[in-house]
Amino acid sequence: MTTAKSGTLTPVTTTILEQKEQLARAVAIPNEIGKGVSEQLIDWRMELIEAYANSLSQDFKEATSNLEKWSDSVSGQLVELRLPLNLALVEISEYREVIGAIIKQEAKEQDLSFDDFYDILTRFNHAVDQAVQFMSQSYMDDFENTIQTANYAVDELSVPIVRVTETVGVIPIVGEIDTNRAQLLMENALKQGEEYELETIILDLSGVSIIDTMVAHQLFKVINSLKLTGVKGIMSGIRPDIVQTMVSLGINMKGIHTFSSLHRAIESLQLLDKESIV
Repeated sequence: MTTAKSGTLTPVTTTILEQKEQLARAVAIPNEIGKGVSEQLIDWRMELIEAYANSLSQDFKEATSNLEKWSDSVSGQLVELRLPLNLALVEISEYREVIGAIIKQEAKEQDLSFDDFYDILTRFNHAVDQAVQFMSQSYMDDFENTIQTANYAVDELSVPIVRVTETVGVIPIVGEIDTNRAQLLMENALKQGEEYELETIILDLSGVSIIDTMVAHQLFKVINSLKLTGVKGIMSGIRPDIVQTMVSLGINMKGIHTFSSLHRAIESLQLLDKESIV
């Protein structure tokens, strides 16, 4: 990229910096921005205007770095405030015209040559294009991370462990079980089994509509893993249709304690406790 002489760039940069707050407040605040965020938006604008102005006199690498930092900072706040990406892109483009007009006026007052004016305008337009690119990528990365975090939190809540006695915990499973959820089930059962010092964990399948080979295999892995840590694993909520499915799939239930309902599983454990006392 060609560059204009530094003597022709500095006055333009200075002029823009001197007017940055005025320029930031001159553009109307979008309707979706609440009062509490309006001043924050002004700060974002001033930082963007400053980055644009400096891009005219800085070297390419430094200008790029500043625009990238601005985009990373603002995109994270936009996602946190649940504001759309379009808001930032409109702001970025809005100042293309505003600052472009200042550059045009300065070029006239300084009687810049066509080549110098073209070089300054090219640098500025490149900075705007970079801001759009950085903001779009950064926003989507932040948004995706937020969604993944939320999904993980939901998944964790979908396999909670409930203590019914000092030594017995129940994991009620509702809905379908995929590979990710099965892994969370495994992690929660082992972690909380140790944390609560449980002797028995009941996997209640009353809310599971479909049992296939993969699901059964994952459940058995949980039971066997618990066994290795000294925790007894039990399955409850084994309905007749689930039994038929398991039999048709050739799934071997040998060595696994199963009950038709959670109530029966807990009742059985209570009877065992009474027998041990006697």
